[in-house]
Amino acid sequence: MALKLDTRKLQIIDRLVGVPLCAILTLLRRLIGDRVVPEKVELPGNVLFVKLAEQGSTVLAYPAISRALQLVGRENVFFLVFEENRFILDAMGLIPPENVITIRHKQPFELAWQALRALVRIRRKRLDAAVDLEFFSRGSALLTFLSGARQRVGFHTFFGDGPYRGDLMTHRLSYNPYLHTSQIFLLMVAALEQPVPRSGKLSVPAPQIEKWVPDFEPAAGEQDEIRRLLQRETGNDGDPPIVLLNPNASDLLPLRKWPEDRYVSLAHRLLDAFPEIYIGLTGAPDEARPIEAMVRQIGSPRCFSLAGKTTLRQLLVLYTLSELLITNDSGPAHFAAMTQIHTLTLFGPETPALFGARTPRAITIWQALACSPCVNAYNNRQSSCTNNVCMQKTTVDRVFDEASKVYMARVAKHEVLR
Repeated sequence: MALKLDTRKLQIIDRLVGVPLCAILTLLRRLIGDRVVPEKVELPGNVLFVKLAEQGSTVLAYPAISRALQLVGRENVFFLVFEENRFILDAMGLIPPENVITIRHKQPFELAWQALRALVRIRRKRLDAAVDLEFFSRGSALLTFLSGARQRVGFHTFFGDGPYRGDLMTHRLSYNPYLHTSQIFLLMVAALEQPVPRSGKLSVPAPQIEKWVPDFEPAAGEQDEIRRLLQRETGNDGDPPIVLLNPNASDLLPLRKWPEDRYVSLAHRLLDAFPEIYIGLTGAPDEARPIEAMVRQIGSPRCFSLAGKTTLRQLLVLYTLSELLITNDSGPAHFAAMTQIHTLTLFGPETPALFGARTPRAITIWQALACSPCVNAYNNRQSSCTNNVCMQKTTVDRVFDEASKVYMARVAKHEVLR
């Protein structure tokens, strides 16, 4: 039986294979030398972004991508990403579809073969610059180095303050854990526009961002398609208010999960308090069974499962027709920020100061315990914690109170607009 790659296995490969390869290529780089001097500004004619994983972080890169478009033009911006994550780039509508280069990675040999194919395609572009948006991944550092780009921007560990990834960048930046991730990504593009000292310190003010996320616009007929889906699932031919819960019922990110029984209790509270609403539970196809079990526990004809019943793009369309999304810190929190839905995001092992969506409609709940955040760029988003007290301390009462305020404010606004 072939070995299937999940996030944990990818991290192991990144360490066991990536570290020696980064060391070998670093030695090779020092032997042949790099002609680019980052203290001398050479504006590129084209730019490749490398951001393989985490769809939500791709949304956070919107200001950086927008700046690159201004610098080199839309047709000259490229993006390297895992195939399963390309949908968010298509939904953002910034980069031409033909400029998105994907890698399939279901199995180790497929990953290696696909990476080689992607590199062949990338090198044919004769790139001027590549920006590695992964924090301290060795795999992305290797791909950035092997892209053939003369200018390469990425994070560097100067004093062992993060995972070793060699010395493969021409523009080595020091990671700043006190800036929002969108600001950090934007600074990486700014590194191509000004001198970068070997210390990795960009002595410029933290960038001020006017527009943090793109606006998602459904294509003609997409909302009607989702309305028909909602009518089938709810049995209601009208247009009732929809509240969405995203329990993240898979085992992919257990530390970020809010207990499932609390979603059940929250649904009961919301259904009792607001008899006009319908509650939909969303999730991926592999979450369909546990989500259906939660719907049975809730036991209301006004509660239904959408897990595995929509594409990711249809999920965005669903947000445009709904009032509120309640989710843990995950991709949907960032996808929803591209629409007019209000989002209540429950943070635990990571901090909203770095990863929270920055829109007026995004509300976060975070307990700010002494041990939190325990997951960060320096530890490759891993933690020794096996008991996510940071999530367990978020009570149903707290979430219900916040959700009620948001929902009632939206109802009042709808009444004014009528």
